[in-house]
Amino acid sequence: MQQPLDPQEIPPGCPAHQNVRLYGPSFGADPDGHYAHLRSFGMSAPVDIAPDVEVELVTSYDAALYVLQNPASFVRDSRRWKALNEGRVPADSPALPMMSYRPNALFSDGAAHARLRQAVTDSLATINELQLVRQTQQSADYLISRFGSEPRGHAELMAEYAQPLPLLVFSDLFGCPPEIGDRVIAGISGIFEGTPGADEVLGGALTELIALKRRRPADDLTTRLMEHQAQLSDEEVLHQLVTLLSGGTAPLTATIGSSSALYLGEEWQSGLPVEDAVAQSLWNYAPIANYAAHYPVVDVELGGRVLRADNPVLISFAAANTDPKLTEHRRQLSAKAHLAFGAGPHACPAKDPAFMIAVTAVETLLNRLPDIEMRVPFRTLSWVPSPWSRSLVTLPVRFSPQAAPSAAPSPAQTGAASQQGAPAGQPSGSHGSQPQGAAAPQHKGGLFSRFLAWTRGE
Repeated sequence: MQQPLDPQEIPPGCPAHQNVRLYGPSFGADPDGHYAHLRSFGMSAPVDIAPDVEVELVTSYDAALYVLQNPASFVRDSRRWKALNEGRVPADSPALPMMSYRPNALFSDGAAHARLRQAVTDSLATINELQLVRQTQQSADYLISRFGSEPRGHAELMAEYAQPLPLLVFSDLFGCPPEIGDRVIAGISGIFEGTPGADEVLGGALTELIALKRRRPADDLTTRLMEHQAQLSDEEVLHQLVTLLSGGTAPLTATIGSSSALYLGEEWQSGLPVEDAVAQSLWNYAPIANYAAHYPVVDVELGGRVLRADNPVLISFAAANTDPKLTEHRRQLSAKAHLAFGAGPHACPAKDPAFMIAVTAVETLLNRLPDIEMRVPFRTLSWVPSPWSRSLVTLPVRFSPQAAPSAAPSPAQTGAASQQGAPAGQPSGSHGSQPQGAAAPQHKGGLFSRFLAWTRGE
């Protein structure tokens, strides 16, 4: 493990008298060292979050809570962003997709935020926990069937498991039919991979999904959002769905990966439950590392530094969670006192389902591949050099090949099958379960289409 940067030194790659850069190989190689250096400035410090994009980064746990829980002084509407309004932010800046205003709960304040937020939280509250666990297990089983039964006996868990699993679960929760689900997954994956046109793919797929639910409402999150008493317009529904997808898939991918790596790592204490690994991952490797731009409505003094009105103040959830001042009393804090899910009125509304998905994903992996182990030590794993997230680049593992798990129906499918007279435990329209140990057949279509075909035993 690299030693933290000396607070008296300028970090590598950051010339004297310039802001610390929270991007690029130097930051990606040692984010904790950069946070240690930034703490020498006080509770917050000026950084460049992207080329020519300066923000104030809050690194103190207490200061982060103050900003997050004080919506009267710090608002989220990025249309106040002074540098952007003055044309000082490059038009092609990678910070713009993350910080530009969108008509969703994340970038709203006051009554507008309350209305959108209530529609989201009420809709999420209808999720059946047992069904969510079953959906996650089924998605996990499908992905494991793709690599776990192959003779090679090894896999790269980030690409083959942690990344696609949340997309499968969310496509199911949102009630996507196969073809639309394929495009939703392609769109959101493309956005995070920087694929040109990915925004249009996702927007087009979600627009068709909303139109479909207008014609044929169903028991899914999309329909619940559309039928909520807040009476969201189709455009508002679309933006809330985009927020749930983008704000849920990447952090869950990161959490599943780092939690699995922690549990399989050389320093993990045998016998501790998976829940502890997920909680420790959220504390030490906050999946959303630096985000949640706030804009002071007036100049505010915080820890000896003046935060200027309408200049972005970002929260370093990663630095706040590992604030050395927390060390002495962190054991007295609740396991859920971390800031990985935020705090205050904009705290993640899906933190409980997200935690449940992550725990179920890791548990299913361990149950299906009982002798799984990492091929490299935890301390040598590489992290994505992004200021926004803390996610592993790869997670190489090995195991003894297992018999491919047969598809098990979700609760919704079981109910539909029973209503139509199909035997309980067999999805409606199934052509028979996949024999144990048989290789998963290859189907046309995208990931979600192939997953749904697998659930039907095709």
